[in-house]
Amino acid sequence: MNVKTLAPLAVVAALGFGSLVPHAQTGAQKIGFVNVNEVLKAHPSNGTVTALQTKANTELGAIDAQIKAIQAKGAGATAAEKDQATLLTTTLNSKAKDYNDQLAKAVAPIEKAVDAAVSSTAKAQGFSVIMDKGIAATSSLVIYADASTDLTATVIKNLKP
Repeated sequence: MNVKTLAPLAVVAALGFGSLVPHAQTGAQKIGFVNVNEVLKAHPSNGTVTALQTKANTELGAIDAQIKAIQAKGAGATAAEKDQATLLTTTLNSKAKDYNDQLAKAVAPIEKAVDAAVSSTAKAQGFSVIMDKGIAATSSLVIYADASTDLTATVIKNLKP
């Protein structure tokens, strides 16, 4: 045998791939589902987030409507209107960023609380995997799951502000 043949064998042995003996299977793992949107809505601070989103949509929608009204004029828009549209677009982008920053700050502790509630519920009930019910359903990732795997109500009960 030459050195070129030994080098790959040494790598295989060093990485532990030399043993091709099958490993024992682990026990069945419990998989659960949580409707994350429902849990987020149930959080006591969700009202603050919803109010902020409504305020943002109202204010940004009004600015956007002004921009669209000017754009609808097309070539018939005056130079002053075009300048106004540019200013409104800058204002819209700036306000949208501000609202996004405010929403991110408001949502972060809610997400943390939801994650903690999901984790503690899963551990307490012996689940090793928890999936978002909505994503699992719409992605066709899960074809069937009985009602006992839905932990949404329990997670909501365990949700702490």
